Amino acid sequence: MSLSKKVKVGLDETRILILGSQILLGFQFQGVFRPAFEHLPFRDRVVWVAALAFVSLTIALLITPSVQHRMVEGGRDTKRLLGVIGRHAGLALAPFALALGADLYLAVEPVLGLGTGIAAGLFFSGLALLFWYGLEALKARTVGERERTMTSREPEHEHTSLETKIEQMLTEARVVLPGAQALLGFQLVITFSESFEKLPLTAKVVHLAALGLLALTVIWLMAPAAFHRIVYAGEDTQEFHALGTRFLLAASVTLALGISADIGVVVAKVVSSDMAGLTAALASLALLVWLWHVHPLVLRARRDAAPIP
Repeated sequence: MSLSKKVKVGLDETRILILGSQILLGFQFQGVFRPAFEHLPFRDRVVWVAALAFVSLTIALLITPSVQHRMVEGGRDTKRLLGVIGRHAGLALAPFALALGADLYLAVEPVLGLGTGIAAGLFFSGLALLFWYGLEALKARTVGERERTMTSREPEHEHTSLETKIEQMLTEARVVLPGAQALLGFQLVITFSESFEKLPLTAKVVHLAALGLLALTVIWLMAPAAFHRIVYAGEDTQEFHALGTRFLLAASVTLALGISADIGVVVAKVVSSDMAGLTAALASLALLVWLWHVHPLVLRARRDAAPIP
């Protein structure tokens, strides 16, 4: 399989992972505004915040390869990028498994009791980790050495045609778009809940700002397809590739700001502390900006400074 094909398959696999993650993030946001949430004990609220942190980390890791593809590689397919996709997808599965277990505990515990809830959460987290890590590790013992040998013989990069670059750029838009649309829908529903009416005005304004940022994210992500059809009549041009890349990078900025703002609103409501909400918002923003913007810029600067072989 060619390097470009491997990168395309890796991005498609990331789409599978991130849609579920972003829907789960929408649940974490929306559930806080349900009437039953007010009756949760403090320990369950702590678990809720932990699940929110885990699923946010999952999303941050899964989007990172697409941003690096745009910012660091300029759309080229390289062995380094293929490794980034594999590492970040592998890392993202662990916090997703923990978030899944935490949410199942929160669903089971009010109905069947604390012990059953803990057992359900641990069981499904363990099952996810087994199928996502354990079985793969066993299989890798038999086929991993052969695959690693074949991969080591591949060139560090290969010529990536403009057609392939644009196809992968549109794929990367599809990686984020469905989850962003679902998240926007969850956040819109919140504004019609009774719990939202009880929030202080500052929290309401922050949530509305987050809604606007998520709406901008959806607009940025849909723009490349619209330009490709309306302006360029489906033709692949270097100008369109550059324009689509700028739209995707703009979407990563508004998505980071929107997610961080709503994390602050939700955490402040869960633990009844504005300072905790502000801290959570700033921490999540710092993580997203580092993974999606600062670190890729550092990598690009190193690449540009490296001598050309």
